[in-house]
Amino acid sequence: MQVERVPGDDARRAQGAIEAVWRIESARLIAGLARYVGDVGVGEDLAQDALAAALQRWPESGVPDNPGAWLMAVGKRRAVDLLRRKTVLDRKNQELGREAQARSLQSDPAGPEVDDDFGDDILRLIFVACHPVLSTEARVALTLRLVGGLTTGEIARAFLVSETTVAQRIVRAKRTLAEAKVPFAVPEATQRTARLASVLEVLYLVFNEGYSATTGDDWLRPALCEDALRLGRILAELLPDEPEVHGLAALMEIQASRARARVGLTGEPILLLDQDRARWDYVLIRRGLAALDRAEKLGQGLGPYALQAAIAACHARARSASATDWVRIAALYDALAQLTPSPVVELNRAVAYSMAFGPEAGLDIVDALGSDPALRGYHLLPSVRGDLLGRLGRFEEARAELERAAALTRNAREGALLLERAALLEQAALLERAALLERAAGSGNGAAESRPR
Repeated sequence: MQVERVPGDDARRAQGAIEAVWRIESARLIAGLARYVGDVGVGEDLAQDALAAALQRWPESGVPDNPGAWLMAVGKRRAVDLLRRKTVLDRKNQELGREAQARSLQSDPAGPEVDDDFGDDILRLIFVACHPVLSTEARVALTLRLVGGLTTGEIARAFLVSETTVAQRIVRAKRTLAEAKVPFAVPEATQRTARLASVLEVLYLVFNEGYSATTGDDWLRPALCEDALRLGRILAELLPDEPEVHGLAALMEIQASRARARVGLTGEPILLLDQDRARWDYVLIRRGLAALDRAEKLGQGLGPYALQAAIAACHARARSASATDWVRIAALYDALAQLTPSPVVELNRAVAYSMAFGPEAGLDIVDALGSDPALRGYHLLPSVRGDLLGRLGRFEEARAELERAAALTRNAREGALLLERAALLEQAALLERAALLERAAGSGNGAAESRPR
């Protein structure tokens, strides 16, 4: 919701307080109201109504002692009004309205009362927002809007799309949920695994877009990483016995720890092996290692996210690039490839094998992926191949691969880095060619001198 600015220092202070409260309380507010009325879309509308009431009243009356409870009470009273209006069409709604009114009158809008089961409500909201009936783009947008508290404009800027596009995705998503009659509930045990996988996928997609932006001029978008981390931590608290939840939290914590070292002074990318590890955030690393330890202690085996976290932990524990345990990383990628086989996992496994056993071992894996249709147009395939060819001294081939990778990427920073690496390989190729000519010339002169006159 776009907030209209009100002149005056008091109004500006109230404005800032309202925005801060909304970011903190919106997920709980929407979740509680959605449970109250049984519809996520209506729950968000009621929450927005409560926010509008705060925008009108708080600049004059001041921010209440318990702003979250105030917003919830106002939202519930709006829900009562809504249910009353529907009684003419539906007797069941009439009964619900009377019950809701009775519950609502027991609390004061300015009082401290908030639903005790807000944790369960937020968990329900996360599962609904990430429901598989929605497209991936819709799940991401709805989760950031409802659970993350981001505005439509913030989501649009984060993903470099128009606000209209994001708004349409959110509207369609809420309509789809309503038409599919998706219940506002945590899935039963028989559905929990599949539904949880959808939730984790959404959080990791958001994090990855912040960690390595697919488009635009920036290599990193830290705000998205922070949003995904915050939601991952919430999920880990709500589902303490799910090892993959802790695995994903561990992975994001450790990956996020490198953020400051991943870009240079002008925003240019710095690859992992070239990073100044003193700039890593070791508080986040400790959090990540603790989350990984929790996942391992649950004793259910490591899933895909926990395995990736274990790989990230190998890097985090190494105080220098040369101290990295690449043999263990290669073994972890072997396990990941068996658990969730995919061309992208194989490509990463190739990099690990090249570091553990030499570039030839990695190139064998990469060349086997060359015809995979899933990697057609994927810029990291020629990027990795170019790197391996360069390490083998095949500079001309390597340069061509990196130039192809630069043409395929949609991120300007990454494209510039790839072209820079290609230029270095071109220089290496020229030097190698000059050295060969010099050796050939020297060999020819020697032969001429030894030839009988």
